[in-house]
Amino acid sequence: MTVYVVLFRGVGGATQLPVKPLREALTEAGFRQVSTYINSGNAVLSSRKGAASVMADVARITKNQFGFEKDIHVLSREAWAELIATNPFPKAVETPKFLHAAVLAETPQPERLETLRAFAKGREAIEVVDKVAYLYTPDGFGTSKLAEKFDKGIGVPNTARNWNTVIALAKLADAIG
Repeated sequence: MTVYVVLFRGVGGATQLPVKPLREALTEAGFRQVSTYINSGNAVLSSRKGAASVMADVARITKNQFGFEKDIHVLSREAWAELIATNPFPKAVETPKFLHAAVLAETPQPERLETLRAFAKGREAIEVVDKVAYLYTPDGFGTSKLAEKFDKGIGVPNTARNWNTVIALAKLADAIG
């Protein structure tokens, strides 16, 4: 069995998927040890299937049962742990509400990243490591012009998550792993 973290690309940082019904639907579909993270709808589950099959199954369930047709990212527990380990702003972990990790569907064009960097003010910063964009916004994600421009500016489907959610999902994955 492989443990997977399933991320849903939401609107304004929220998936708008009902957490408990999502957990029930995934369990009924045969996934094992399903957990969902409250306030985000992200899921952690285990399966004997590969990541692509899990993604297809979850996409079918969320479309058919919840009308959710946005991008879905499926990462193994190991890939999620690597995401945490490659955070280029380790000091920002002390104030996690200012650090965000966005899993990208593909590597963004360099000029898009440079355009976003031009919006960074003061200590704000953005870095991309292995198809994960990290945003450090010390004045808060909601008030940052960098954060405001990120979703459309990066130019590829992504799932933005604050660092508290990243860590919570890691703990859920470890608990069922």
